[in-house]
Amino acid sequence: MKYRRFGNTLAVRIDRGEEILEQLKEACLRENVRLATVSAIGAVDEFTVGVYHVENKKYDKNTFTGAFEIVSLLGNITTMDGEYYAHLHMLAADDAGKTYGGHLNGARVSVTCEMFLTLIDGEIDRYHDDIIGINLLKL
Repeated sequence: MKYRRFGNTLAVRIDRGEEILEQLKEACLRENVRLATVSAIGAVDEFTVGVYHVENKKYDKNTFTGAFEIVSLLGNITTMDGEYYAHLHMLAADDAGKTYGGHLNGARVSVTCEMFLTLIDGEIDRYHDDIIGINLLKL
């Protein structure tokens, strides 16, 4: 992973074989990112995404392997209990154009991942909502 900072923007290149969430966290910790939006494109050969079910407070996860283009990877960086917290969703397409997506649990880059973070001056923490079962923005 390589990155450069331009004012309030981080341009990040995540390389072949690297795990997206791990590299994003490393860049954010190095740059002390507390609040940001995330956008990326690229290609992966393995990824796991999930869909949350409120009724049982669990994610159903699906793992995909093969050649996939990241059609969209969006999300945000916040904090929870003052620590780094990422919330990302990803949509990826196979060679037939069929797409798969959801809450991103992990993804391994096959070619490259070009990510841009827009840094926001401030901090938003999260709290765990016991009724819904997920971590919500504390606004």
